[in-house]
Amino acid sequence: MRIAVMGTGGIGGYFGARLAHAGHEVAFVARGAHLEALRTSGLRVESPLGDLHLPRVEVTAEPAEIGTVDLVLFGVKLWDTVQAAESVKPLIKNGTGVVSFQNGVVKDDILREILGPEAVVGGASYIASTIAGPGLIRHTGTLQKLVFGEYDGTLTPRVRRFRDACHDGGIDVEVSDRIEQVIWEKFVFLVGLSGTTGLARSPIGPIRDHERSRAFLHDVMDEVVRVARAQGVPLPADYADDRLAFVDTVSAEMTSSLHNDLERGNRLEVAWLSGDVVERGARLGVPTPCNRAINDILSVHSEGRAG
Repeated sequence: MRIAVMGTGGIGGYFGARLAHAGHEVAFVARGAHLEALRTSGLRVESPLGDLHLPRVEVTAEPAEIGTVDLVLFGVKLWDTVQAAESVKPLIKNGTGVVSFQNGVVKDDILREILGPEAVVGGASYIASTIAGPGLIRHTGTLQKLVFGEYDGTLTPRVRRFRDACHDGGIDVEVSDRIEQVIWEKFVFLVGLSGTTGLARSPIGPIRDHERSRAFLHDVMDEVVRVARAQGVPLPADYADDRLAFVDTVSAEMTSSLHNDLERGNRLEVAWLSGDVVERGARLGVPTPCNRAINDILSVHSEGRAG
């Protein structure tokens, strides 16, 4: 496949590298010191599943230079979604799929508005990876999974081809015929994890082990479930209980990208996580006091230290 990676961060850099290493034509979009390192030294991945080095990669700061592709793997930070979506328009031909592995649920609403619903494939990623330095992606743990599918549930040629490409790259992959529900299932956990680790400035272990913070974590996730159900997403009414039980199975040191960004003084995605829950709840008549607290308090840091 001819694949463009829009945003060569922890997700795009890792999965793009695996696809390129398997022999697929992958073009990366990056900027700054990361771009220069990719141009001069290639792309490196450190992973418990095996390190790799691509000494030469196709990389640019301008997506239009890539030309049309079969698939766009979309992985920019949420605040860059509109600008990035506009910039990938020259990459799209008839049948091109744009699959976002960003956080949140609003991502595909934005992509559909800018690129048209026919271009958008739903997706969710499960991995702990980050840019450890210019040209270097570091993968923590062994989880590295992509789930994607058409919103109407059909198994289209582009979805089959991307599934096969992922198999070639040794990526754990699943095609879903209920991708909207899958994205919301991830969102429930993600909003709870990001909001509580951000507010507490702590990994998940102490939060789940303290009676009051554990109850708050449950209620944060339950608000997301209630909003999803009010929107017509068929999550079980007790899905927050299921996710809280899942929290007990993860490493006590697990944290969120929002917590990491907060510690580093970077911008935060809180407006597209808890903030999005609050906005949707207001439209649907669902109270969201816990998520409002998260969004209101972390808004102090939402623009990062520079902001």
